[in-house]
Amino acid sequence: MMRSSYKDEDVILLLKDITGLVEPLENEEREKMIQSGVHYCEMLPKENLPSGEYMQTFYDALRNFSDVTADATASVAEKIIRSKGENTVLVSLARAGTPVGILIKKYIRFRFGIDVPHYSISIIRGRGIDNNAMKYILKRHAASDIQFVDGWTGKGAIQRELTAAMKDYPGVDPQLAVLSDCPCIAGVSGTYDDILIASSCLNSTVSGLISRTFLRSDIIGKDDFHGAKFYEEFRDHDVTYKFIDTIASRFPDAKIDRCEKPVGRSGISEVRNIADKCGISDINLVKPGIGEATRVLLRRVPWKILVNSLDDSKNLGHIYELANEKHIPIEKYSLVNYRACGLIKSLADS
Repeated sequence: MMRSSYKDEDVILLLKDITGLVEPLENEEREKMIQSGVHYCEMLPKENLPSGEYMQTFYDALRNFSDVTADATASVAEKIIRSKGENTVLVSLARAGTPVGILIKKYIRFRFGIDVPHYSISIIRGRGIDNNAMKYILKRHAASDIQFVDGWTGKGAIQRELTAAMKDYPGVDPQLAVLSDCPCIAGVSGTYDDILIASSCLNSTVSGLISRTFLRSDIIGKDDFHGAKFYEEFRDHDVTYKFIDTIASRFPDAKIDRCEKPVGRSGISEVRNIADKCGISDINLVKPGIGEATRVLLRRVPWKILVNSLDDSKNLGHIYELANEKHIPIEKYSLVNYRACGLIKSLADS
């Protein structure tokens, strides 16, 4: 059974515990391997505890954006229940989707008095969904009741991966439900704005103390779920339920946004334009949106960060702090769909 700091009543983690079986790698070593052709899912990044200064930006983000995050959660949850009904089964995508799935589950219980099942499973770009986890769920629930959940969309790679994977599962809706959908591609969206979801600011310490998911044949057998590591050593620094409980406390005052999808906005077109203007041949090195730009700073080797404004500490304060700590340049760039965009350093050019 996968260990985590999540409560059993909040989520069932369909993951294999690989703690102690895989040695995490420093970002620089891992980045070299990724860019030389090793798939990212065959390694784990080494996680370090954030500085005190950076943790303050997390608490600031949580305080400043708890209301809009609650509003987005409420909007998504209402749409899910209208579409799927009381037999809804939430299936969040580990790891960023898991705390969001818990929030949606809690809102549905708060608003409708329904305790919907919630599972968390792995999907990996280029490798697909965890088929053993899907079989487990489909033995217990109707295909039409499944609603996939993630935190946000960047340029839509996971949505495309999910759409392709569901061709093997007739009757399962491949459309994601997300809180923030900047590129306007998710099936169910809380908002189309690039909002700061505080859980995007941290790694395992806001995600149940589990790593990102892992898949390598010497560790994960044909009948195993995809794997993840548990960070027992970070337990005293765990803020998973600080995030969840803070957002959930705002549910009574949450505002439902019936937002219509903007016309004529294309996130992937903007990403291609950024890559072209910055001389980047591989668009996988372009990570748009607040959440993705944060991930670049936390676990990749950044080249630079593009922002709509150099004076937006409310939305981008944690990005400013991380970039400053890592000595990564921030440049003003006129973004349409996003507030920030992370660019990964091409190690072939270094």
